[in-house]
Order: sequence, then structure tokens, then C-alpha cells
Amino acid sequence: MKQLILGIPKGSLQEATIQLFRKSGWKISLTNRNYFPEINDPEIQCSICRAQEMSRYVENGTFDAGLTGKDWILENDSDVHVVADLIYSKVSQRPARWVLAVPYDSPVKDVGDLEGKKIATELVNFTRRYFAQAGVRVDVEFSWGATEAKVIAGLCDAIVEVTETGATMRANGLRIVKELMLTNTQLIANKAAWNDPWKREKIEQISLLLQAALRAEDLVGLKMNVPKAKLNDVIEILPSLTSPTTAHLYQSDWVSVEVVVSKHTVRELVPQLLKRGAEGIIEYSLNKVI
Repeated sequence: MKQLILGIPKGSLQEATIQLFRKSGWKISLTNRNYFPEINDPEIQCSICRAQEMSRYVENGTFDAGLTGKDWILENDSDVHVVADLIYSKVSQRPARWVLAVPYDSPVKDVGDLEGKKIATELVNFTRRYFAQAGVRVDVEFSWGATEAKVIAGLCDAIVEVTETGATMRANGLRIVKELMLTNTQLIANKAAWNDPWKREKIEQISLLLQAALRAEDLVGLKMNVPKAKLNDVIEILPSLTSPTTAHLYQSDWVSVEVVVSKHTVRELVPQLLKRGAEGIIEYSLNKVI
């Protein structure tokens, strides 16, 4: 039997990735110290790998495909095929940012002010390329962790660090000077695997369902009963991916209406629907929207 070797990111993305696969129809079972988790698909073989290294293993063919951050693909300068952007992280459904930050009272206002200064980061190669392209000479050193503490302690002049909201940096007395890169999770493929018809079809299946699961994160279904006489009034305020689905109730002057809407609109929408005559409103979650 043919198998696709799929890399699952270890670390901060691991749990969010496993949850996303579960919503997409694949159950990945991971135990402690097991780098080859079970998956309920005989056509896939999973392997756990640090996100920082994933693109290198996909590029050299160890994995046929894998999930990792756009940041680490750029850091490793990996020659891989990007199949899809999958915007999710350990805490949210939005891209993260790599930013240049300094202590709040630092005189540094722009990139050029760091000429001859020391910068600590885990994203060494990208940072060196960024400053070289800006024509600013800096000393970039690798940070093994606690990067924010190093600039606070005066061990470096600035840091390049990833953040989603910036709250932790502000709490630690840091000021963001510039956003250097937006990053999100990407599904990537080895180029030889992508050119193999069977593997490509399997990768595209994974991509389709993962994107469908992510799309469903911000949507819910609404179902309700509406008197025929008030149907137009109700449909008038219904946002939808397509036209609402309607069905006449048996031997009745009522109509069943079903629609998919953004979950963020529901709290304002439901009271309006009631005022316009809708009854028996049911809200339900969605696993996938294709």
C-alpha cells in the first residue's frame, strides 16, 4: 500500500494541529516520547518534528509533506512547494508577527538606529538578511530562549521575536519598533512528492479538508421556522454564503429556513429574527465548510 509521510509540528503548534486534523476527519493519537503517532488513515504515516526543522526534512524528502510556519521556511531558505496557507496558531486564528523590539526607554526609533548594535533572536538567518537588505550592520546572535529577558537585562540592544498580540512585550516593558514579517502555518510538500500523482492527490485531499475545518471555525448554522407571510422580512436580514435554504413545512403556512452565518453576528441577528417572526431558532456548530 502506498503511504504519504506527513510531518506534524512538535511544540506550540502540536495540539492545535492535532485538533484541526480531528475536525477534518483524521484522529492522530500521540503518546509521550512517541515520534510516530498513529492516525486513522492507512495511507498516511505521521512523524513528529520541530516546526523549526520541518521545512528542511520536507525539502530533502524525509517527509512528503508537513505543517510548519512560513517564518521557518524563510529562515531555512527551503525550496519546497507551498500547498496552502492555514491561518491558525496555539491561541488564535490569526497570523503571528515577528517584530523588532527594544526596551521602552531605548533611544532606538527605527531600524537604522541599530547600526553596530547587538540583536538577539531565534530567527537568525532571516534577521541577518533583513538588516543586510536595509544596509544596516548589526551583530545578530542566536537566542536559545527567554529572548525578551536578554534585552531587558542589557545583554543585547534589541530583539527580533514573535508575538500575536504584543501584550507580553508591553508587560515586560518593551516597545515594538517595526514589524518585520507576518507568519502563519503552511502546508508544504516536497517537490518530487508534489509531482507524484498519487501523493499530490492525497496532499490535496488533506489541504481541502484542513481549509474546510478552518473555514468552519468562524461560522455556525442557523435553522428556524418562519410564517410564509413574513419570509421576505426574515430573509432580508440574513447574511449567507449563498441564498438561504427554505423548505415548506408539511400541511402548514410555515417555512423552514436554514443558513450559514458568521458566529460573531449571531448575538445581534437572533433578536432581530425573533422580531421579524422567526420561531424555533436553532444554532449549531460546523465541522467543515467546503
